[in-house]
Amino acid sequence: METAQDTIQTAEAKAETSKKLFKGTGSQALLNGLISEGVHTIFGYPGGAIMPIYDALYDYADKLTHILVRHEQGGIHAAQGFARTSGEVGVVFATSGPGATNLVTGLADAQIDSTPLVCITGQVFAHLLGTDAFQETDVINITT
Repeated sequence: METAQDTIQTAEAKAETSKKLFKGTGSQALLNGLISEGVHTIFGYPGGAIMPIYDALYDYADKLTHILVRHEQGGIHAAQGFARTSGEVGVVFATSGPGATNLVTGLADAQIDSTPLVCITGQVFAHLLGTDAFQETDVINITT
C-alpha cells in the first residue's frame, strides 16, 4: 500500500522529470499544455500583449486550429458555443486591457451555465504593473 510520503515522492519525481524534458518558451509550454489536455480548437483575436503566443501558434498548425474572430466578445461566445455543442473545453485568446475586459460577459454567461472555458489574455510586462501602463487592467480582480 502506498503511503502519503510515497505519493509525494512520486509526484515530485514526475515534476522533476517534466522540468527536464521541456525546453522552450512560455508560449510553447502553454500550447503544449493545451494539446496535452486534448484541446485542438482555439478562438481568438490577436493583439500586442498576446503576440508571443500567436507567434508560437504558427508552429502548432498541425495540432491546433485557430479560428480568427473579429472581436473578443465574439471569440468567447464562439468558444462557449463550441464547448456546449462538442462537449470539449472552449479556449479563447485575447490581448490585454480592453481585449481582456471584452471577455467578461461571456465569462459570466459560461459561469452561470457551467460551460467549461479557458481564457488566456495578454498582460503588460510585470515591471509595469501598477504604473497605469498602456492597456494595463486588473483582469484578475475584474473576473473573480
